[in-house]
Amino acid sequence: MKTYKYITIIVVIFTSLLFVQCSDDDDNGNVLGEVTCDDGIKNGDETGIDCGGSACEPCAVEALDFSGNFQQEDQMGRPGINTVFGTTGMKDAFNVTIPSEMGAAFQSSFESNLMALNPDYTTNLLGLDATVFTTVLASDALWVAETGVTTYYNGTEVLTGRNLTDDVIDVSLILIFGGPDGSEKPTLTSDFVSSNDATFSTSFPYVASPF
Repeated sequence: MKTYKYITIIVVIFTSLLFVQCSDDDDNGNVLGEVTCDDGIKNGDETGIDCGGSACEPCAVEALDFSGNFQQEDQMGRPGINTVFGTTGMKDAFNVTIPSEMGAAFQSSFESNLMALNPDYTTNLLGLDATVFTTVLASDALWVAETGVTTYYNGTEVLTGRNLTDDVIDVSLILIFGGPDGSEKPTLTSDFVSSNDATFSTSFPYVASPF
């Protein structure tokens, strides 16, 4: 009988300890599923430890470190220009050439590549022939209208600036293959990739939140 009594006591004690240990989920007094902003743990929908998300203060933004040496990898005034019109051996040179010197250095090569892409090219939505158009492209600086609508292309204005929602690739294809009215070769005037499906931020760097 003593043996059974000791076993029973041990079982009772062990069971009691289990209930005590399971009373909260993280040993900080938090209830399971409750968002806290002072427990030193990233939980709930916090984006950092005790910050961000729907319940806590925004996380502090770490200062960017711009010390040291940087190397330019690509010209991005108009994304894709060097990728599409540059050739092997030309791309690196294009990347390190200042825009005011690009026309003289690369226009003729760009024109040859344009005509190779679209042998039927005459003019585009901007009314530019091959020579003038590739002169514009070779100077990889984004145009911005001082007055009027800012857009890469909205159906009327072309290359008067750029909005985050502008489809840069489609506009580039329209200018290369669309002809004077933008519809000359319809199957080549879009990459058929839908627009961004998340809302852009209203503050720099304006990227959409990950999801």
